[in-house]
Amino acid sequence: MQHGEEKPHLRTCSQSEFSPKLRYGKWTHGIFEKLGDPRSKAVHVLGNSWQVYYKDDMECAKKYGKIWGSYEFRKPMLAVMDPDMVKAIIVKECFTYFTNRRNFRLNGDLYDAISIVEDDEWRRIRHILTPSFTSGRIKEMFSLMKHHSSKLTTSLQSKACNNEVITVKDFFGAYSMDVMASCAFSVDVDSINNPSHPLIKHASKLFKLNPLLFIFQGFFPVREERDRSSHQNADLLQHMINSQTASEAKKEKQNKGLTDHEIVSQATMFMFADRFHFPKKGSVQYEELMQMEYLDSVVNECLRLYPPAGRLERIAKETVKISGITIPKDMLVMVPVYALHRDPELWPEPEEFRPDRFSKQNKQSINPYTYLPFGLGPRNCIGMRFALVLIKLAMVEVLQNYSFSVCKETEIPLIMDPEGLVGPLKPIKLKLVTR
Repeated sequence: MQHGEEKPHLRTCSQSEFSPKLRYGKWTHGIFEKLGDPRSKAVHVLGNSWQVYYKDDMECAKKYGKIWGSYEFRKPMLAVMDPDMVKAIIVKECFTYFTNRRNFRLNGDLYDAISIVEDDEWRRIRHILTPSFTSGRIKEMFSLMKHHSSKLTTSLQSKACNNEVITVKDFFGAYSMDVMASCAFSVDVDSINNPSHPLIKHASKLFKLNPLLFIFQGFFPVREERDRSSHQNADLLQHMINSQTASEAKKEKQNKGLTDHEIVSQATMFMFADRFHFPKKGSVQYEELMQMEYLDSVVNECLRLYPPAGRLERIAKETVKISGITIPKDMLVMVPVYALHRDPELWPEPEEFRPDRFSKQNKQSINPYTYLPFGLGPRNCIGMRFALVLIKLAMVEVLQNYSFSVCKETEIPLIMDPEGLVGPLKPIKLKLVTR
């Protein structure tokens, strides 16, 4: 905290009471009065779940400041936008008090996926997977990415020639799926040209189906083929299988490799995680892609306005005091990323698209704990580098050949989806024109 700054105060969201008959639902209300300096009493039984939740966070931030308390039904939730507290929660005290994310216990057979698994099991799995996402490893995957970005560019040609309106997600979503299938399993799904592929159909329904169906039909035949083959693939799946062999040799608990079930969970989460001045037309190389400063600024500004997740969440493992506020054991602590990225005190004219915020000259002044599209600290997004390269390559190769423009089918402004990750309720449609 800077000298002269006001000490953060805890405030609680205030709503009107619905009915005396629902008092059971608010017996936990009042917990925040014991933690800090609340200015009002929360009595809303159902919490603030009726609007787009990350836009509701912006309204709470305007009304209550950098820190506030709220409720999801009977569950208290502490929202934190103060950068010093954010740093303490997701970095300094990550291993001690805030290792784990919220777990709804509704994950089915993905209970041991890296995004969900907890404590020592998370550390072990993260340690095994991290080498697959280094800069050097991603550079090795770059040729696979280029293969699919070329397919993407070709698939758009007929649409551009006919001045057609396209649904952006149909093309770029398929490109993302193809890249991840190739890099994870060495499988060419070609969903750009084969949108009826079973993998594409299941992707949008992943958490609505029994994952065992996917496991038995998809994974185990691949695994048996890998076990029989002497050829060593360089993909993510082979790296995870190799961890089993290494651990069998060492016979040490801390070096335990991934189980078959853990391999399936990591592979499944990896597959379905997603969702200028350019050089003259020609082949784009990894090194020059990484040196495109304005491209980097554009991507960063897009992720500021529309981060993949509207919130980050952690659960306190023990009672701890941070910046004068006591956070009880099992308290849900939430960082409202969407609201943080649109805080006018941090980002002047926050609704404006201004890539120069992230120019080489300006980005040095950005507090890293105010810009969290992939999180920060030990539990940040493991696939961050991979995702950024995938995005940048597609942008360069597509925009070398085509331009996009709004049309009568384009929804302005976007109506955001109130459920899940940050995104529009309806697909974005744009007109495509050949350069």
